Amino acid sequence: MNMPGAYHIVIPARYASERLPGKVLLDLAGKPLLQHVWLRACESSAQSVVIATDDERIVIAAEQFGAQVVLTATDHKSGSDRIAECATLLGWPDDHLVVNLQGDEPLMPAACLDQVATLLDQRADCEVASLYWPITAAEEVNNPNAVKVVTDAQGRALYFSRAPIPYTRDHQSVEAAIAAGLSWKRHLGLYAYRLAALRRFTAYQPTPLELAERLEQLRIMEQGGKIAMAKACEFIPAGVDTSEDLERIRLLL
Repeated sequence: MNMPGAYHIVIPARYASERLPGKVLLDLAGKPLLQHVWLRACESSAQSVVIATDDERIVIAAEQFGAQVVLTATDHKSGSDRIAECATLLGWPDDHLVVNLQGDEPLMPAACLDQVATLLDQRADCEVASLYWPITAAEEVNNPNAVKVVTDAQGRALYFSRAPIPYTRDHQSVEAAIAAGLSWKRHLGLYAYRLAALRRFTAYQPTPLELAERLEQLRIMEQGGKIAMAKACEFIPAGVDTSEDLERIRLLL
């Protein structure tokens, strides 16, 4: 894989997680969960790694383990909004690239961070880049929590959905379609943005498809933006949403 040009990683981290409050500061193998995420980011070739948060407790913890941290507003509705403010506070220009690494992804391969930045750097026709992983199980195809993406011949996203797209009209079941060679792509929530595009995107109001699917990336597409997609160079394990997820990753570590 070619190495990316200069890019930044921003880790949006908030304390008030709905399913697991304070999860980014919970202990994981002797370190806060957030520190593991930061360490993975530091293994990449990013020019800088910054934690963006709205909570002083996270600021204190991040400074204790040596991270650069920026305190942002408390009323952001998404990590994208928080990253846009962070970039402005740090004075980053519109032509810089930034990767959004969620604060609950302690097993993120550094190679995937470089990959998504490289993908965007090489695709002048796109404002955003992201990754996918092949789906091989029918249960995952039908799971609305597994977001599917379909792409065009140039590797640009055509649509994202919680529904099983593409629809298997000529097969009796998803299992039969898989056996016949039809494949699906699960979208992975790792993004690289051109900062100018991120700033435009966060200035827009939520759009109809975004609200219907509860998928923020559809706002980009509804406004005419192009998203470059590629298969992840390494498998990206699931992040931490629940206490069960935390125990699972504790065992892995």
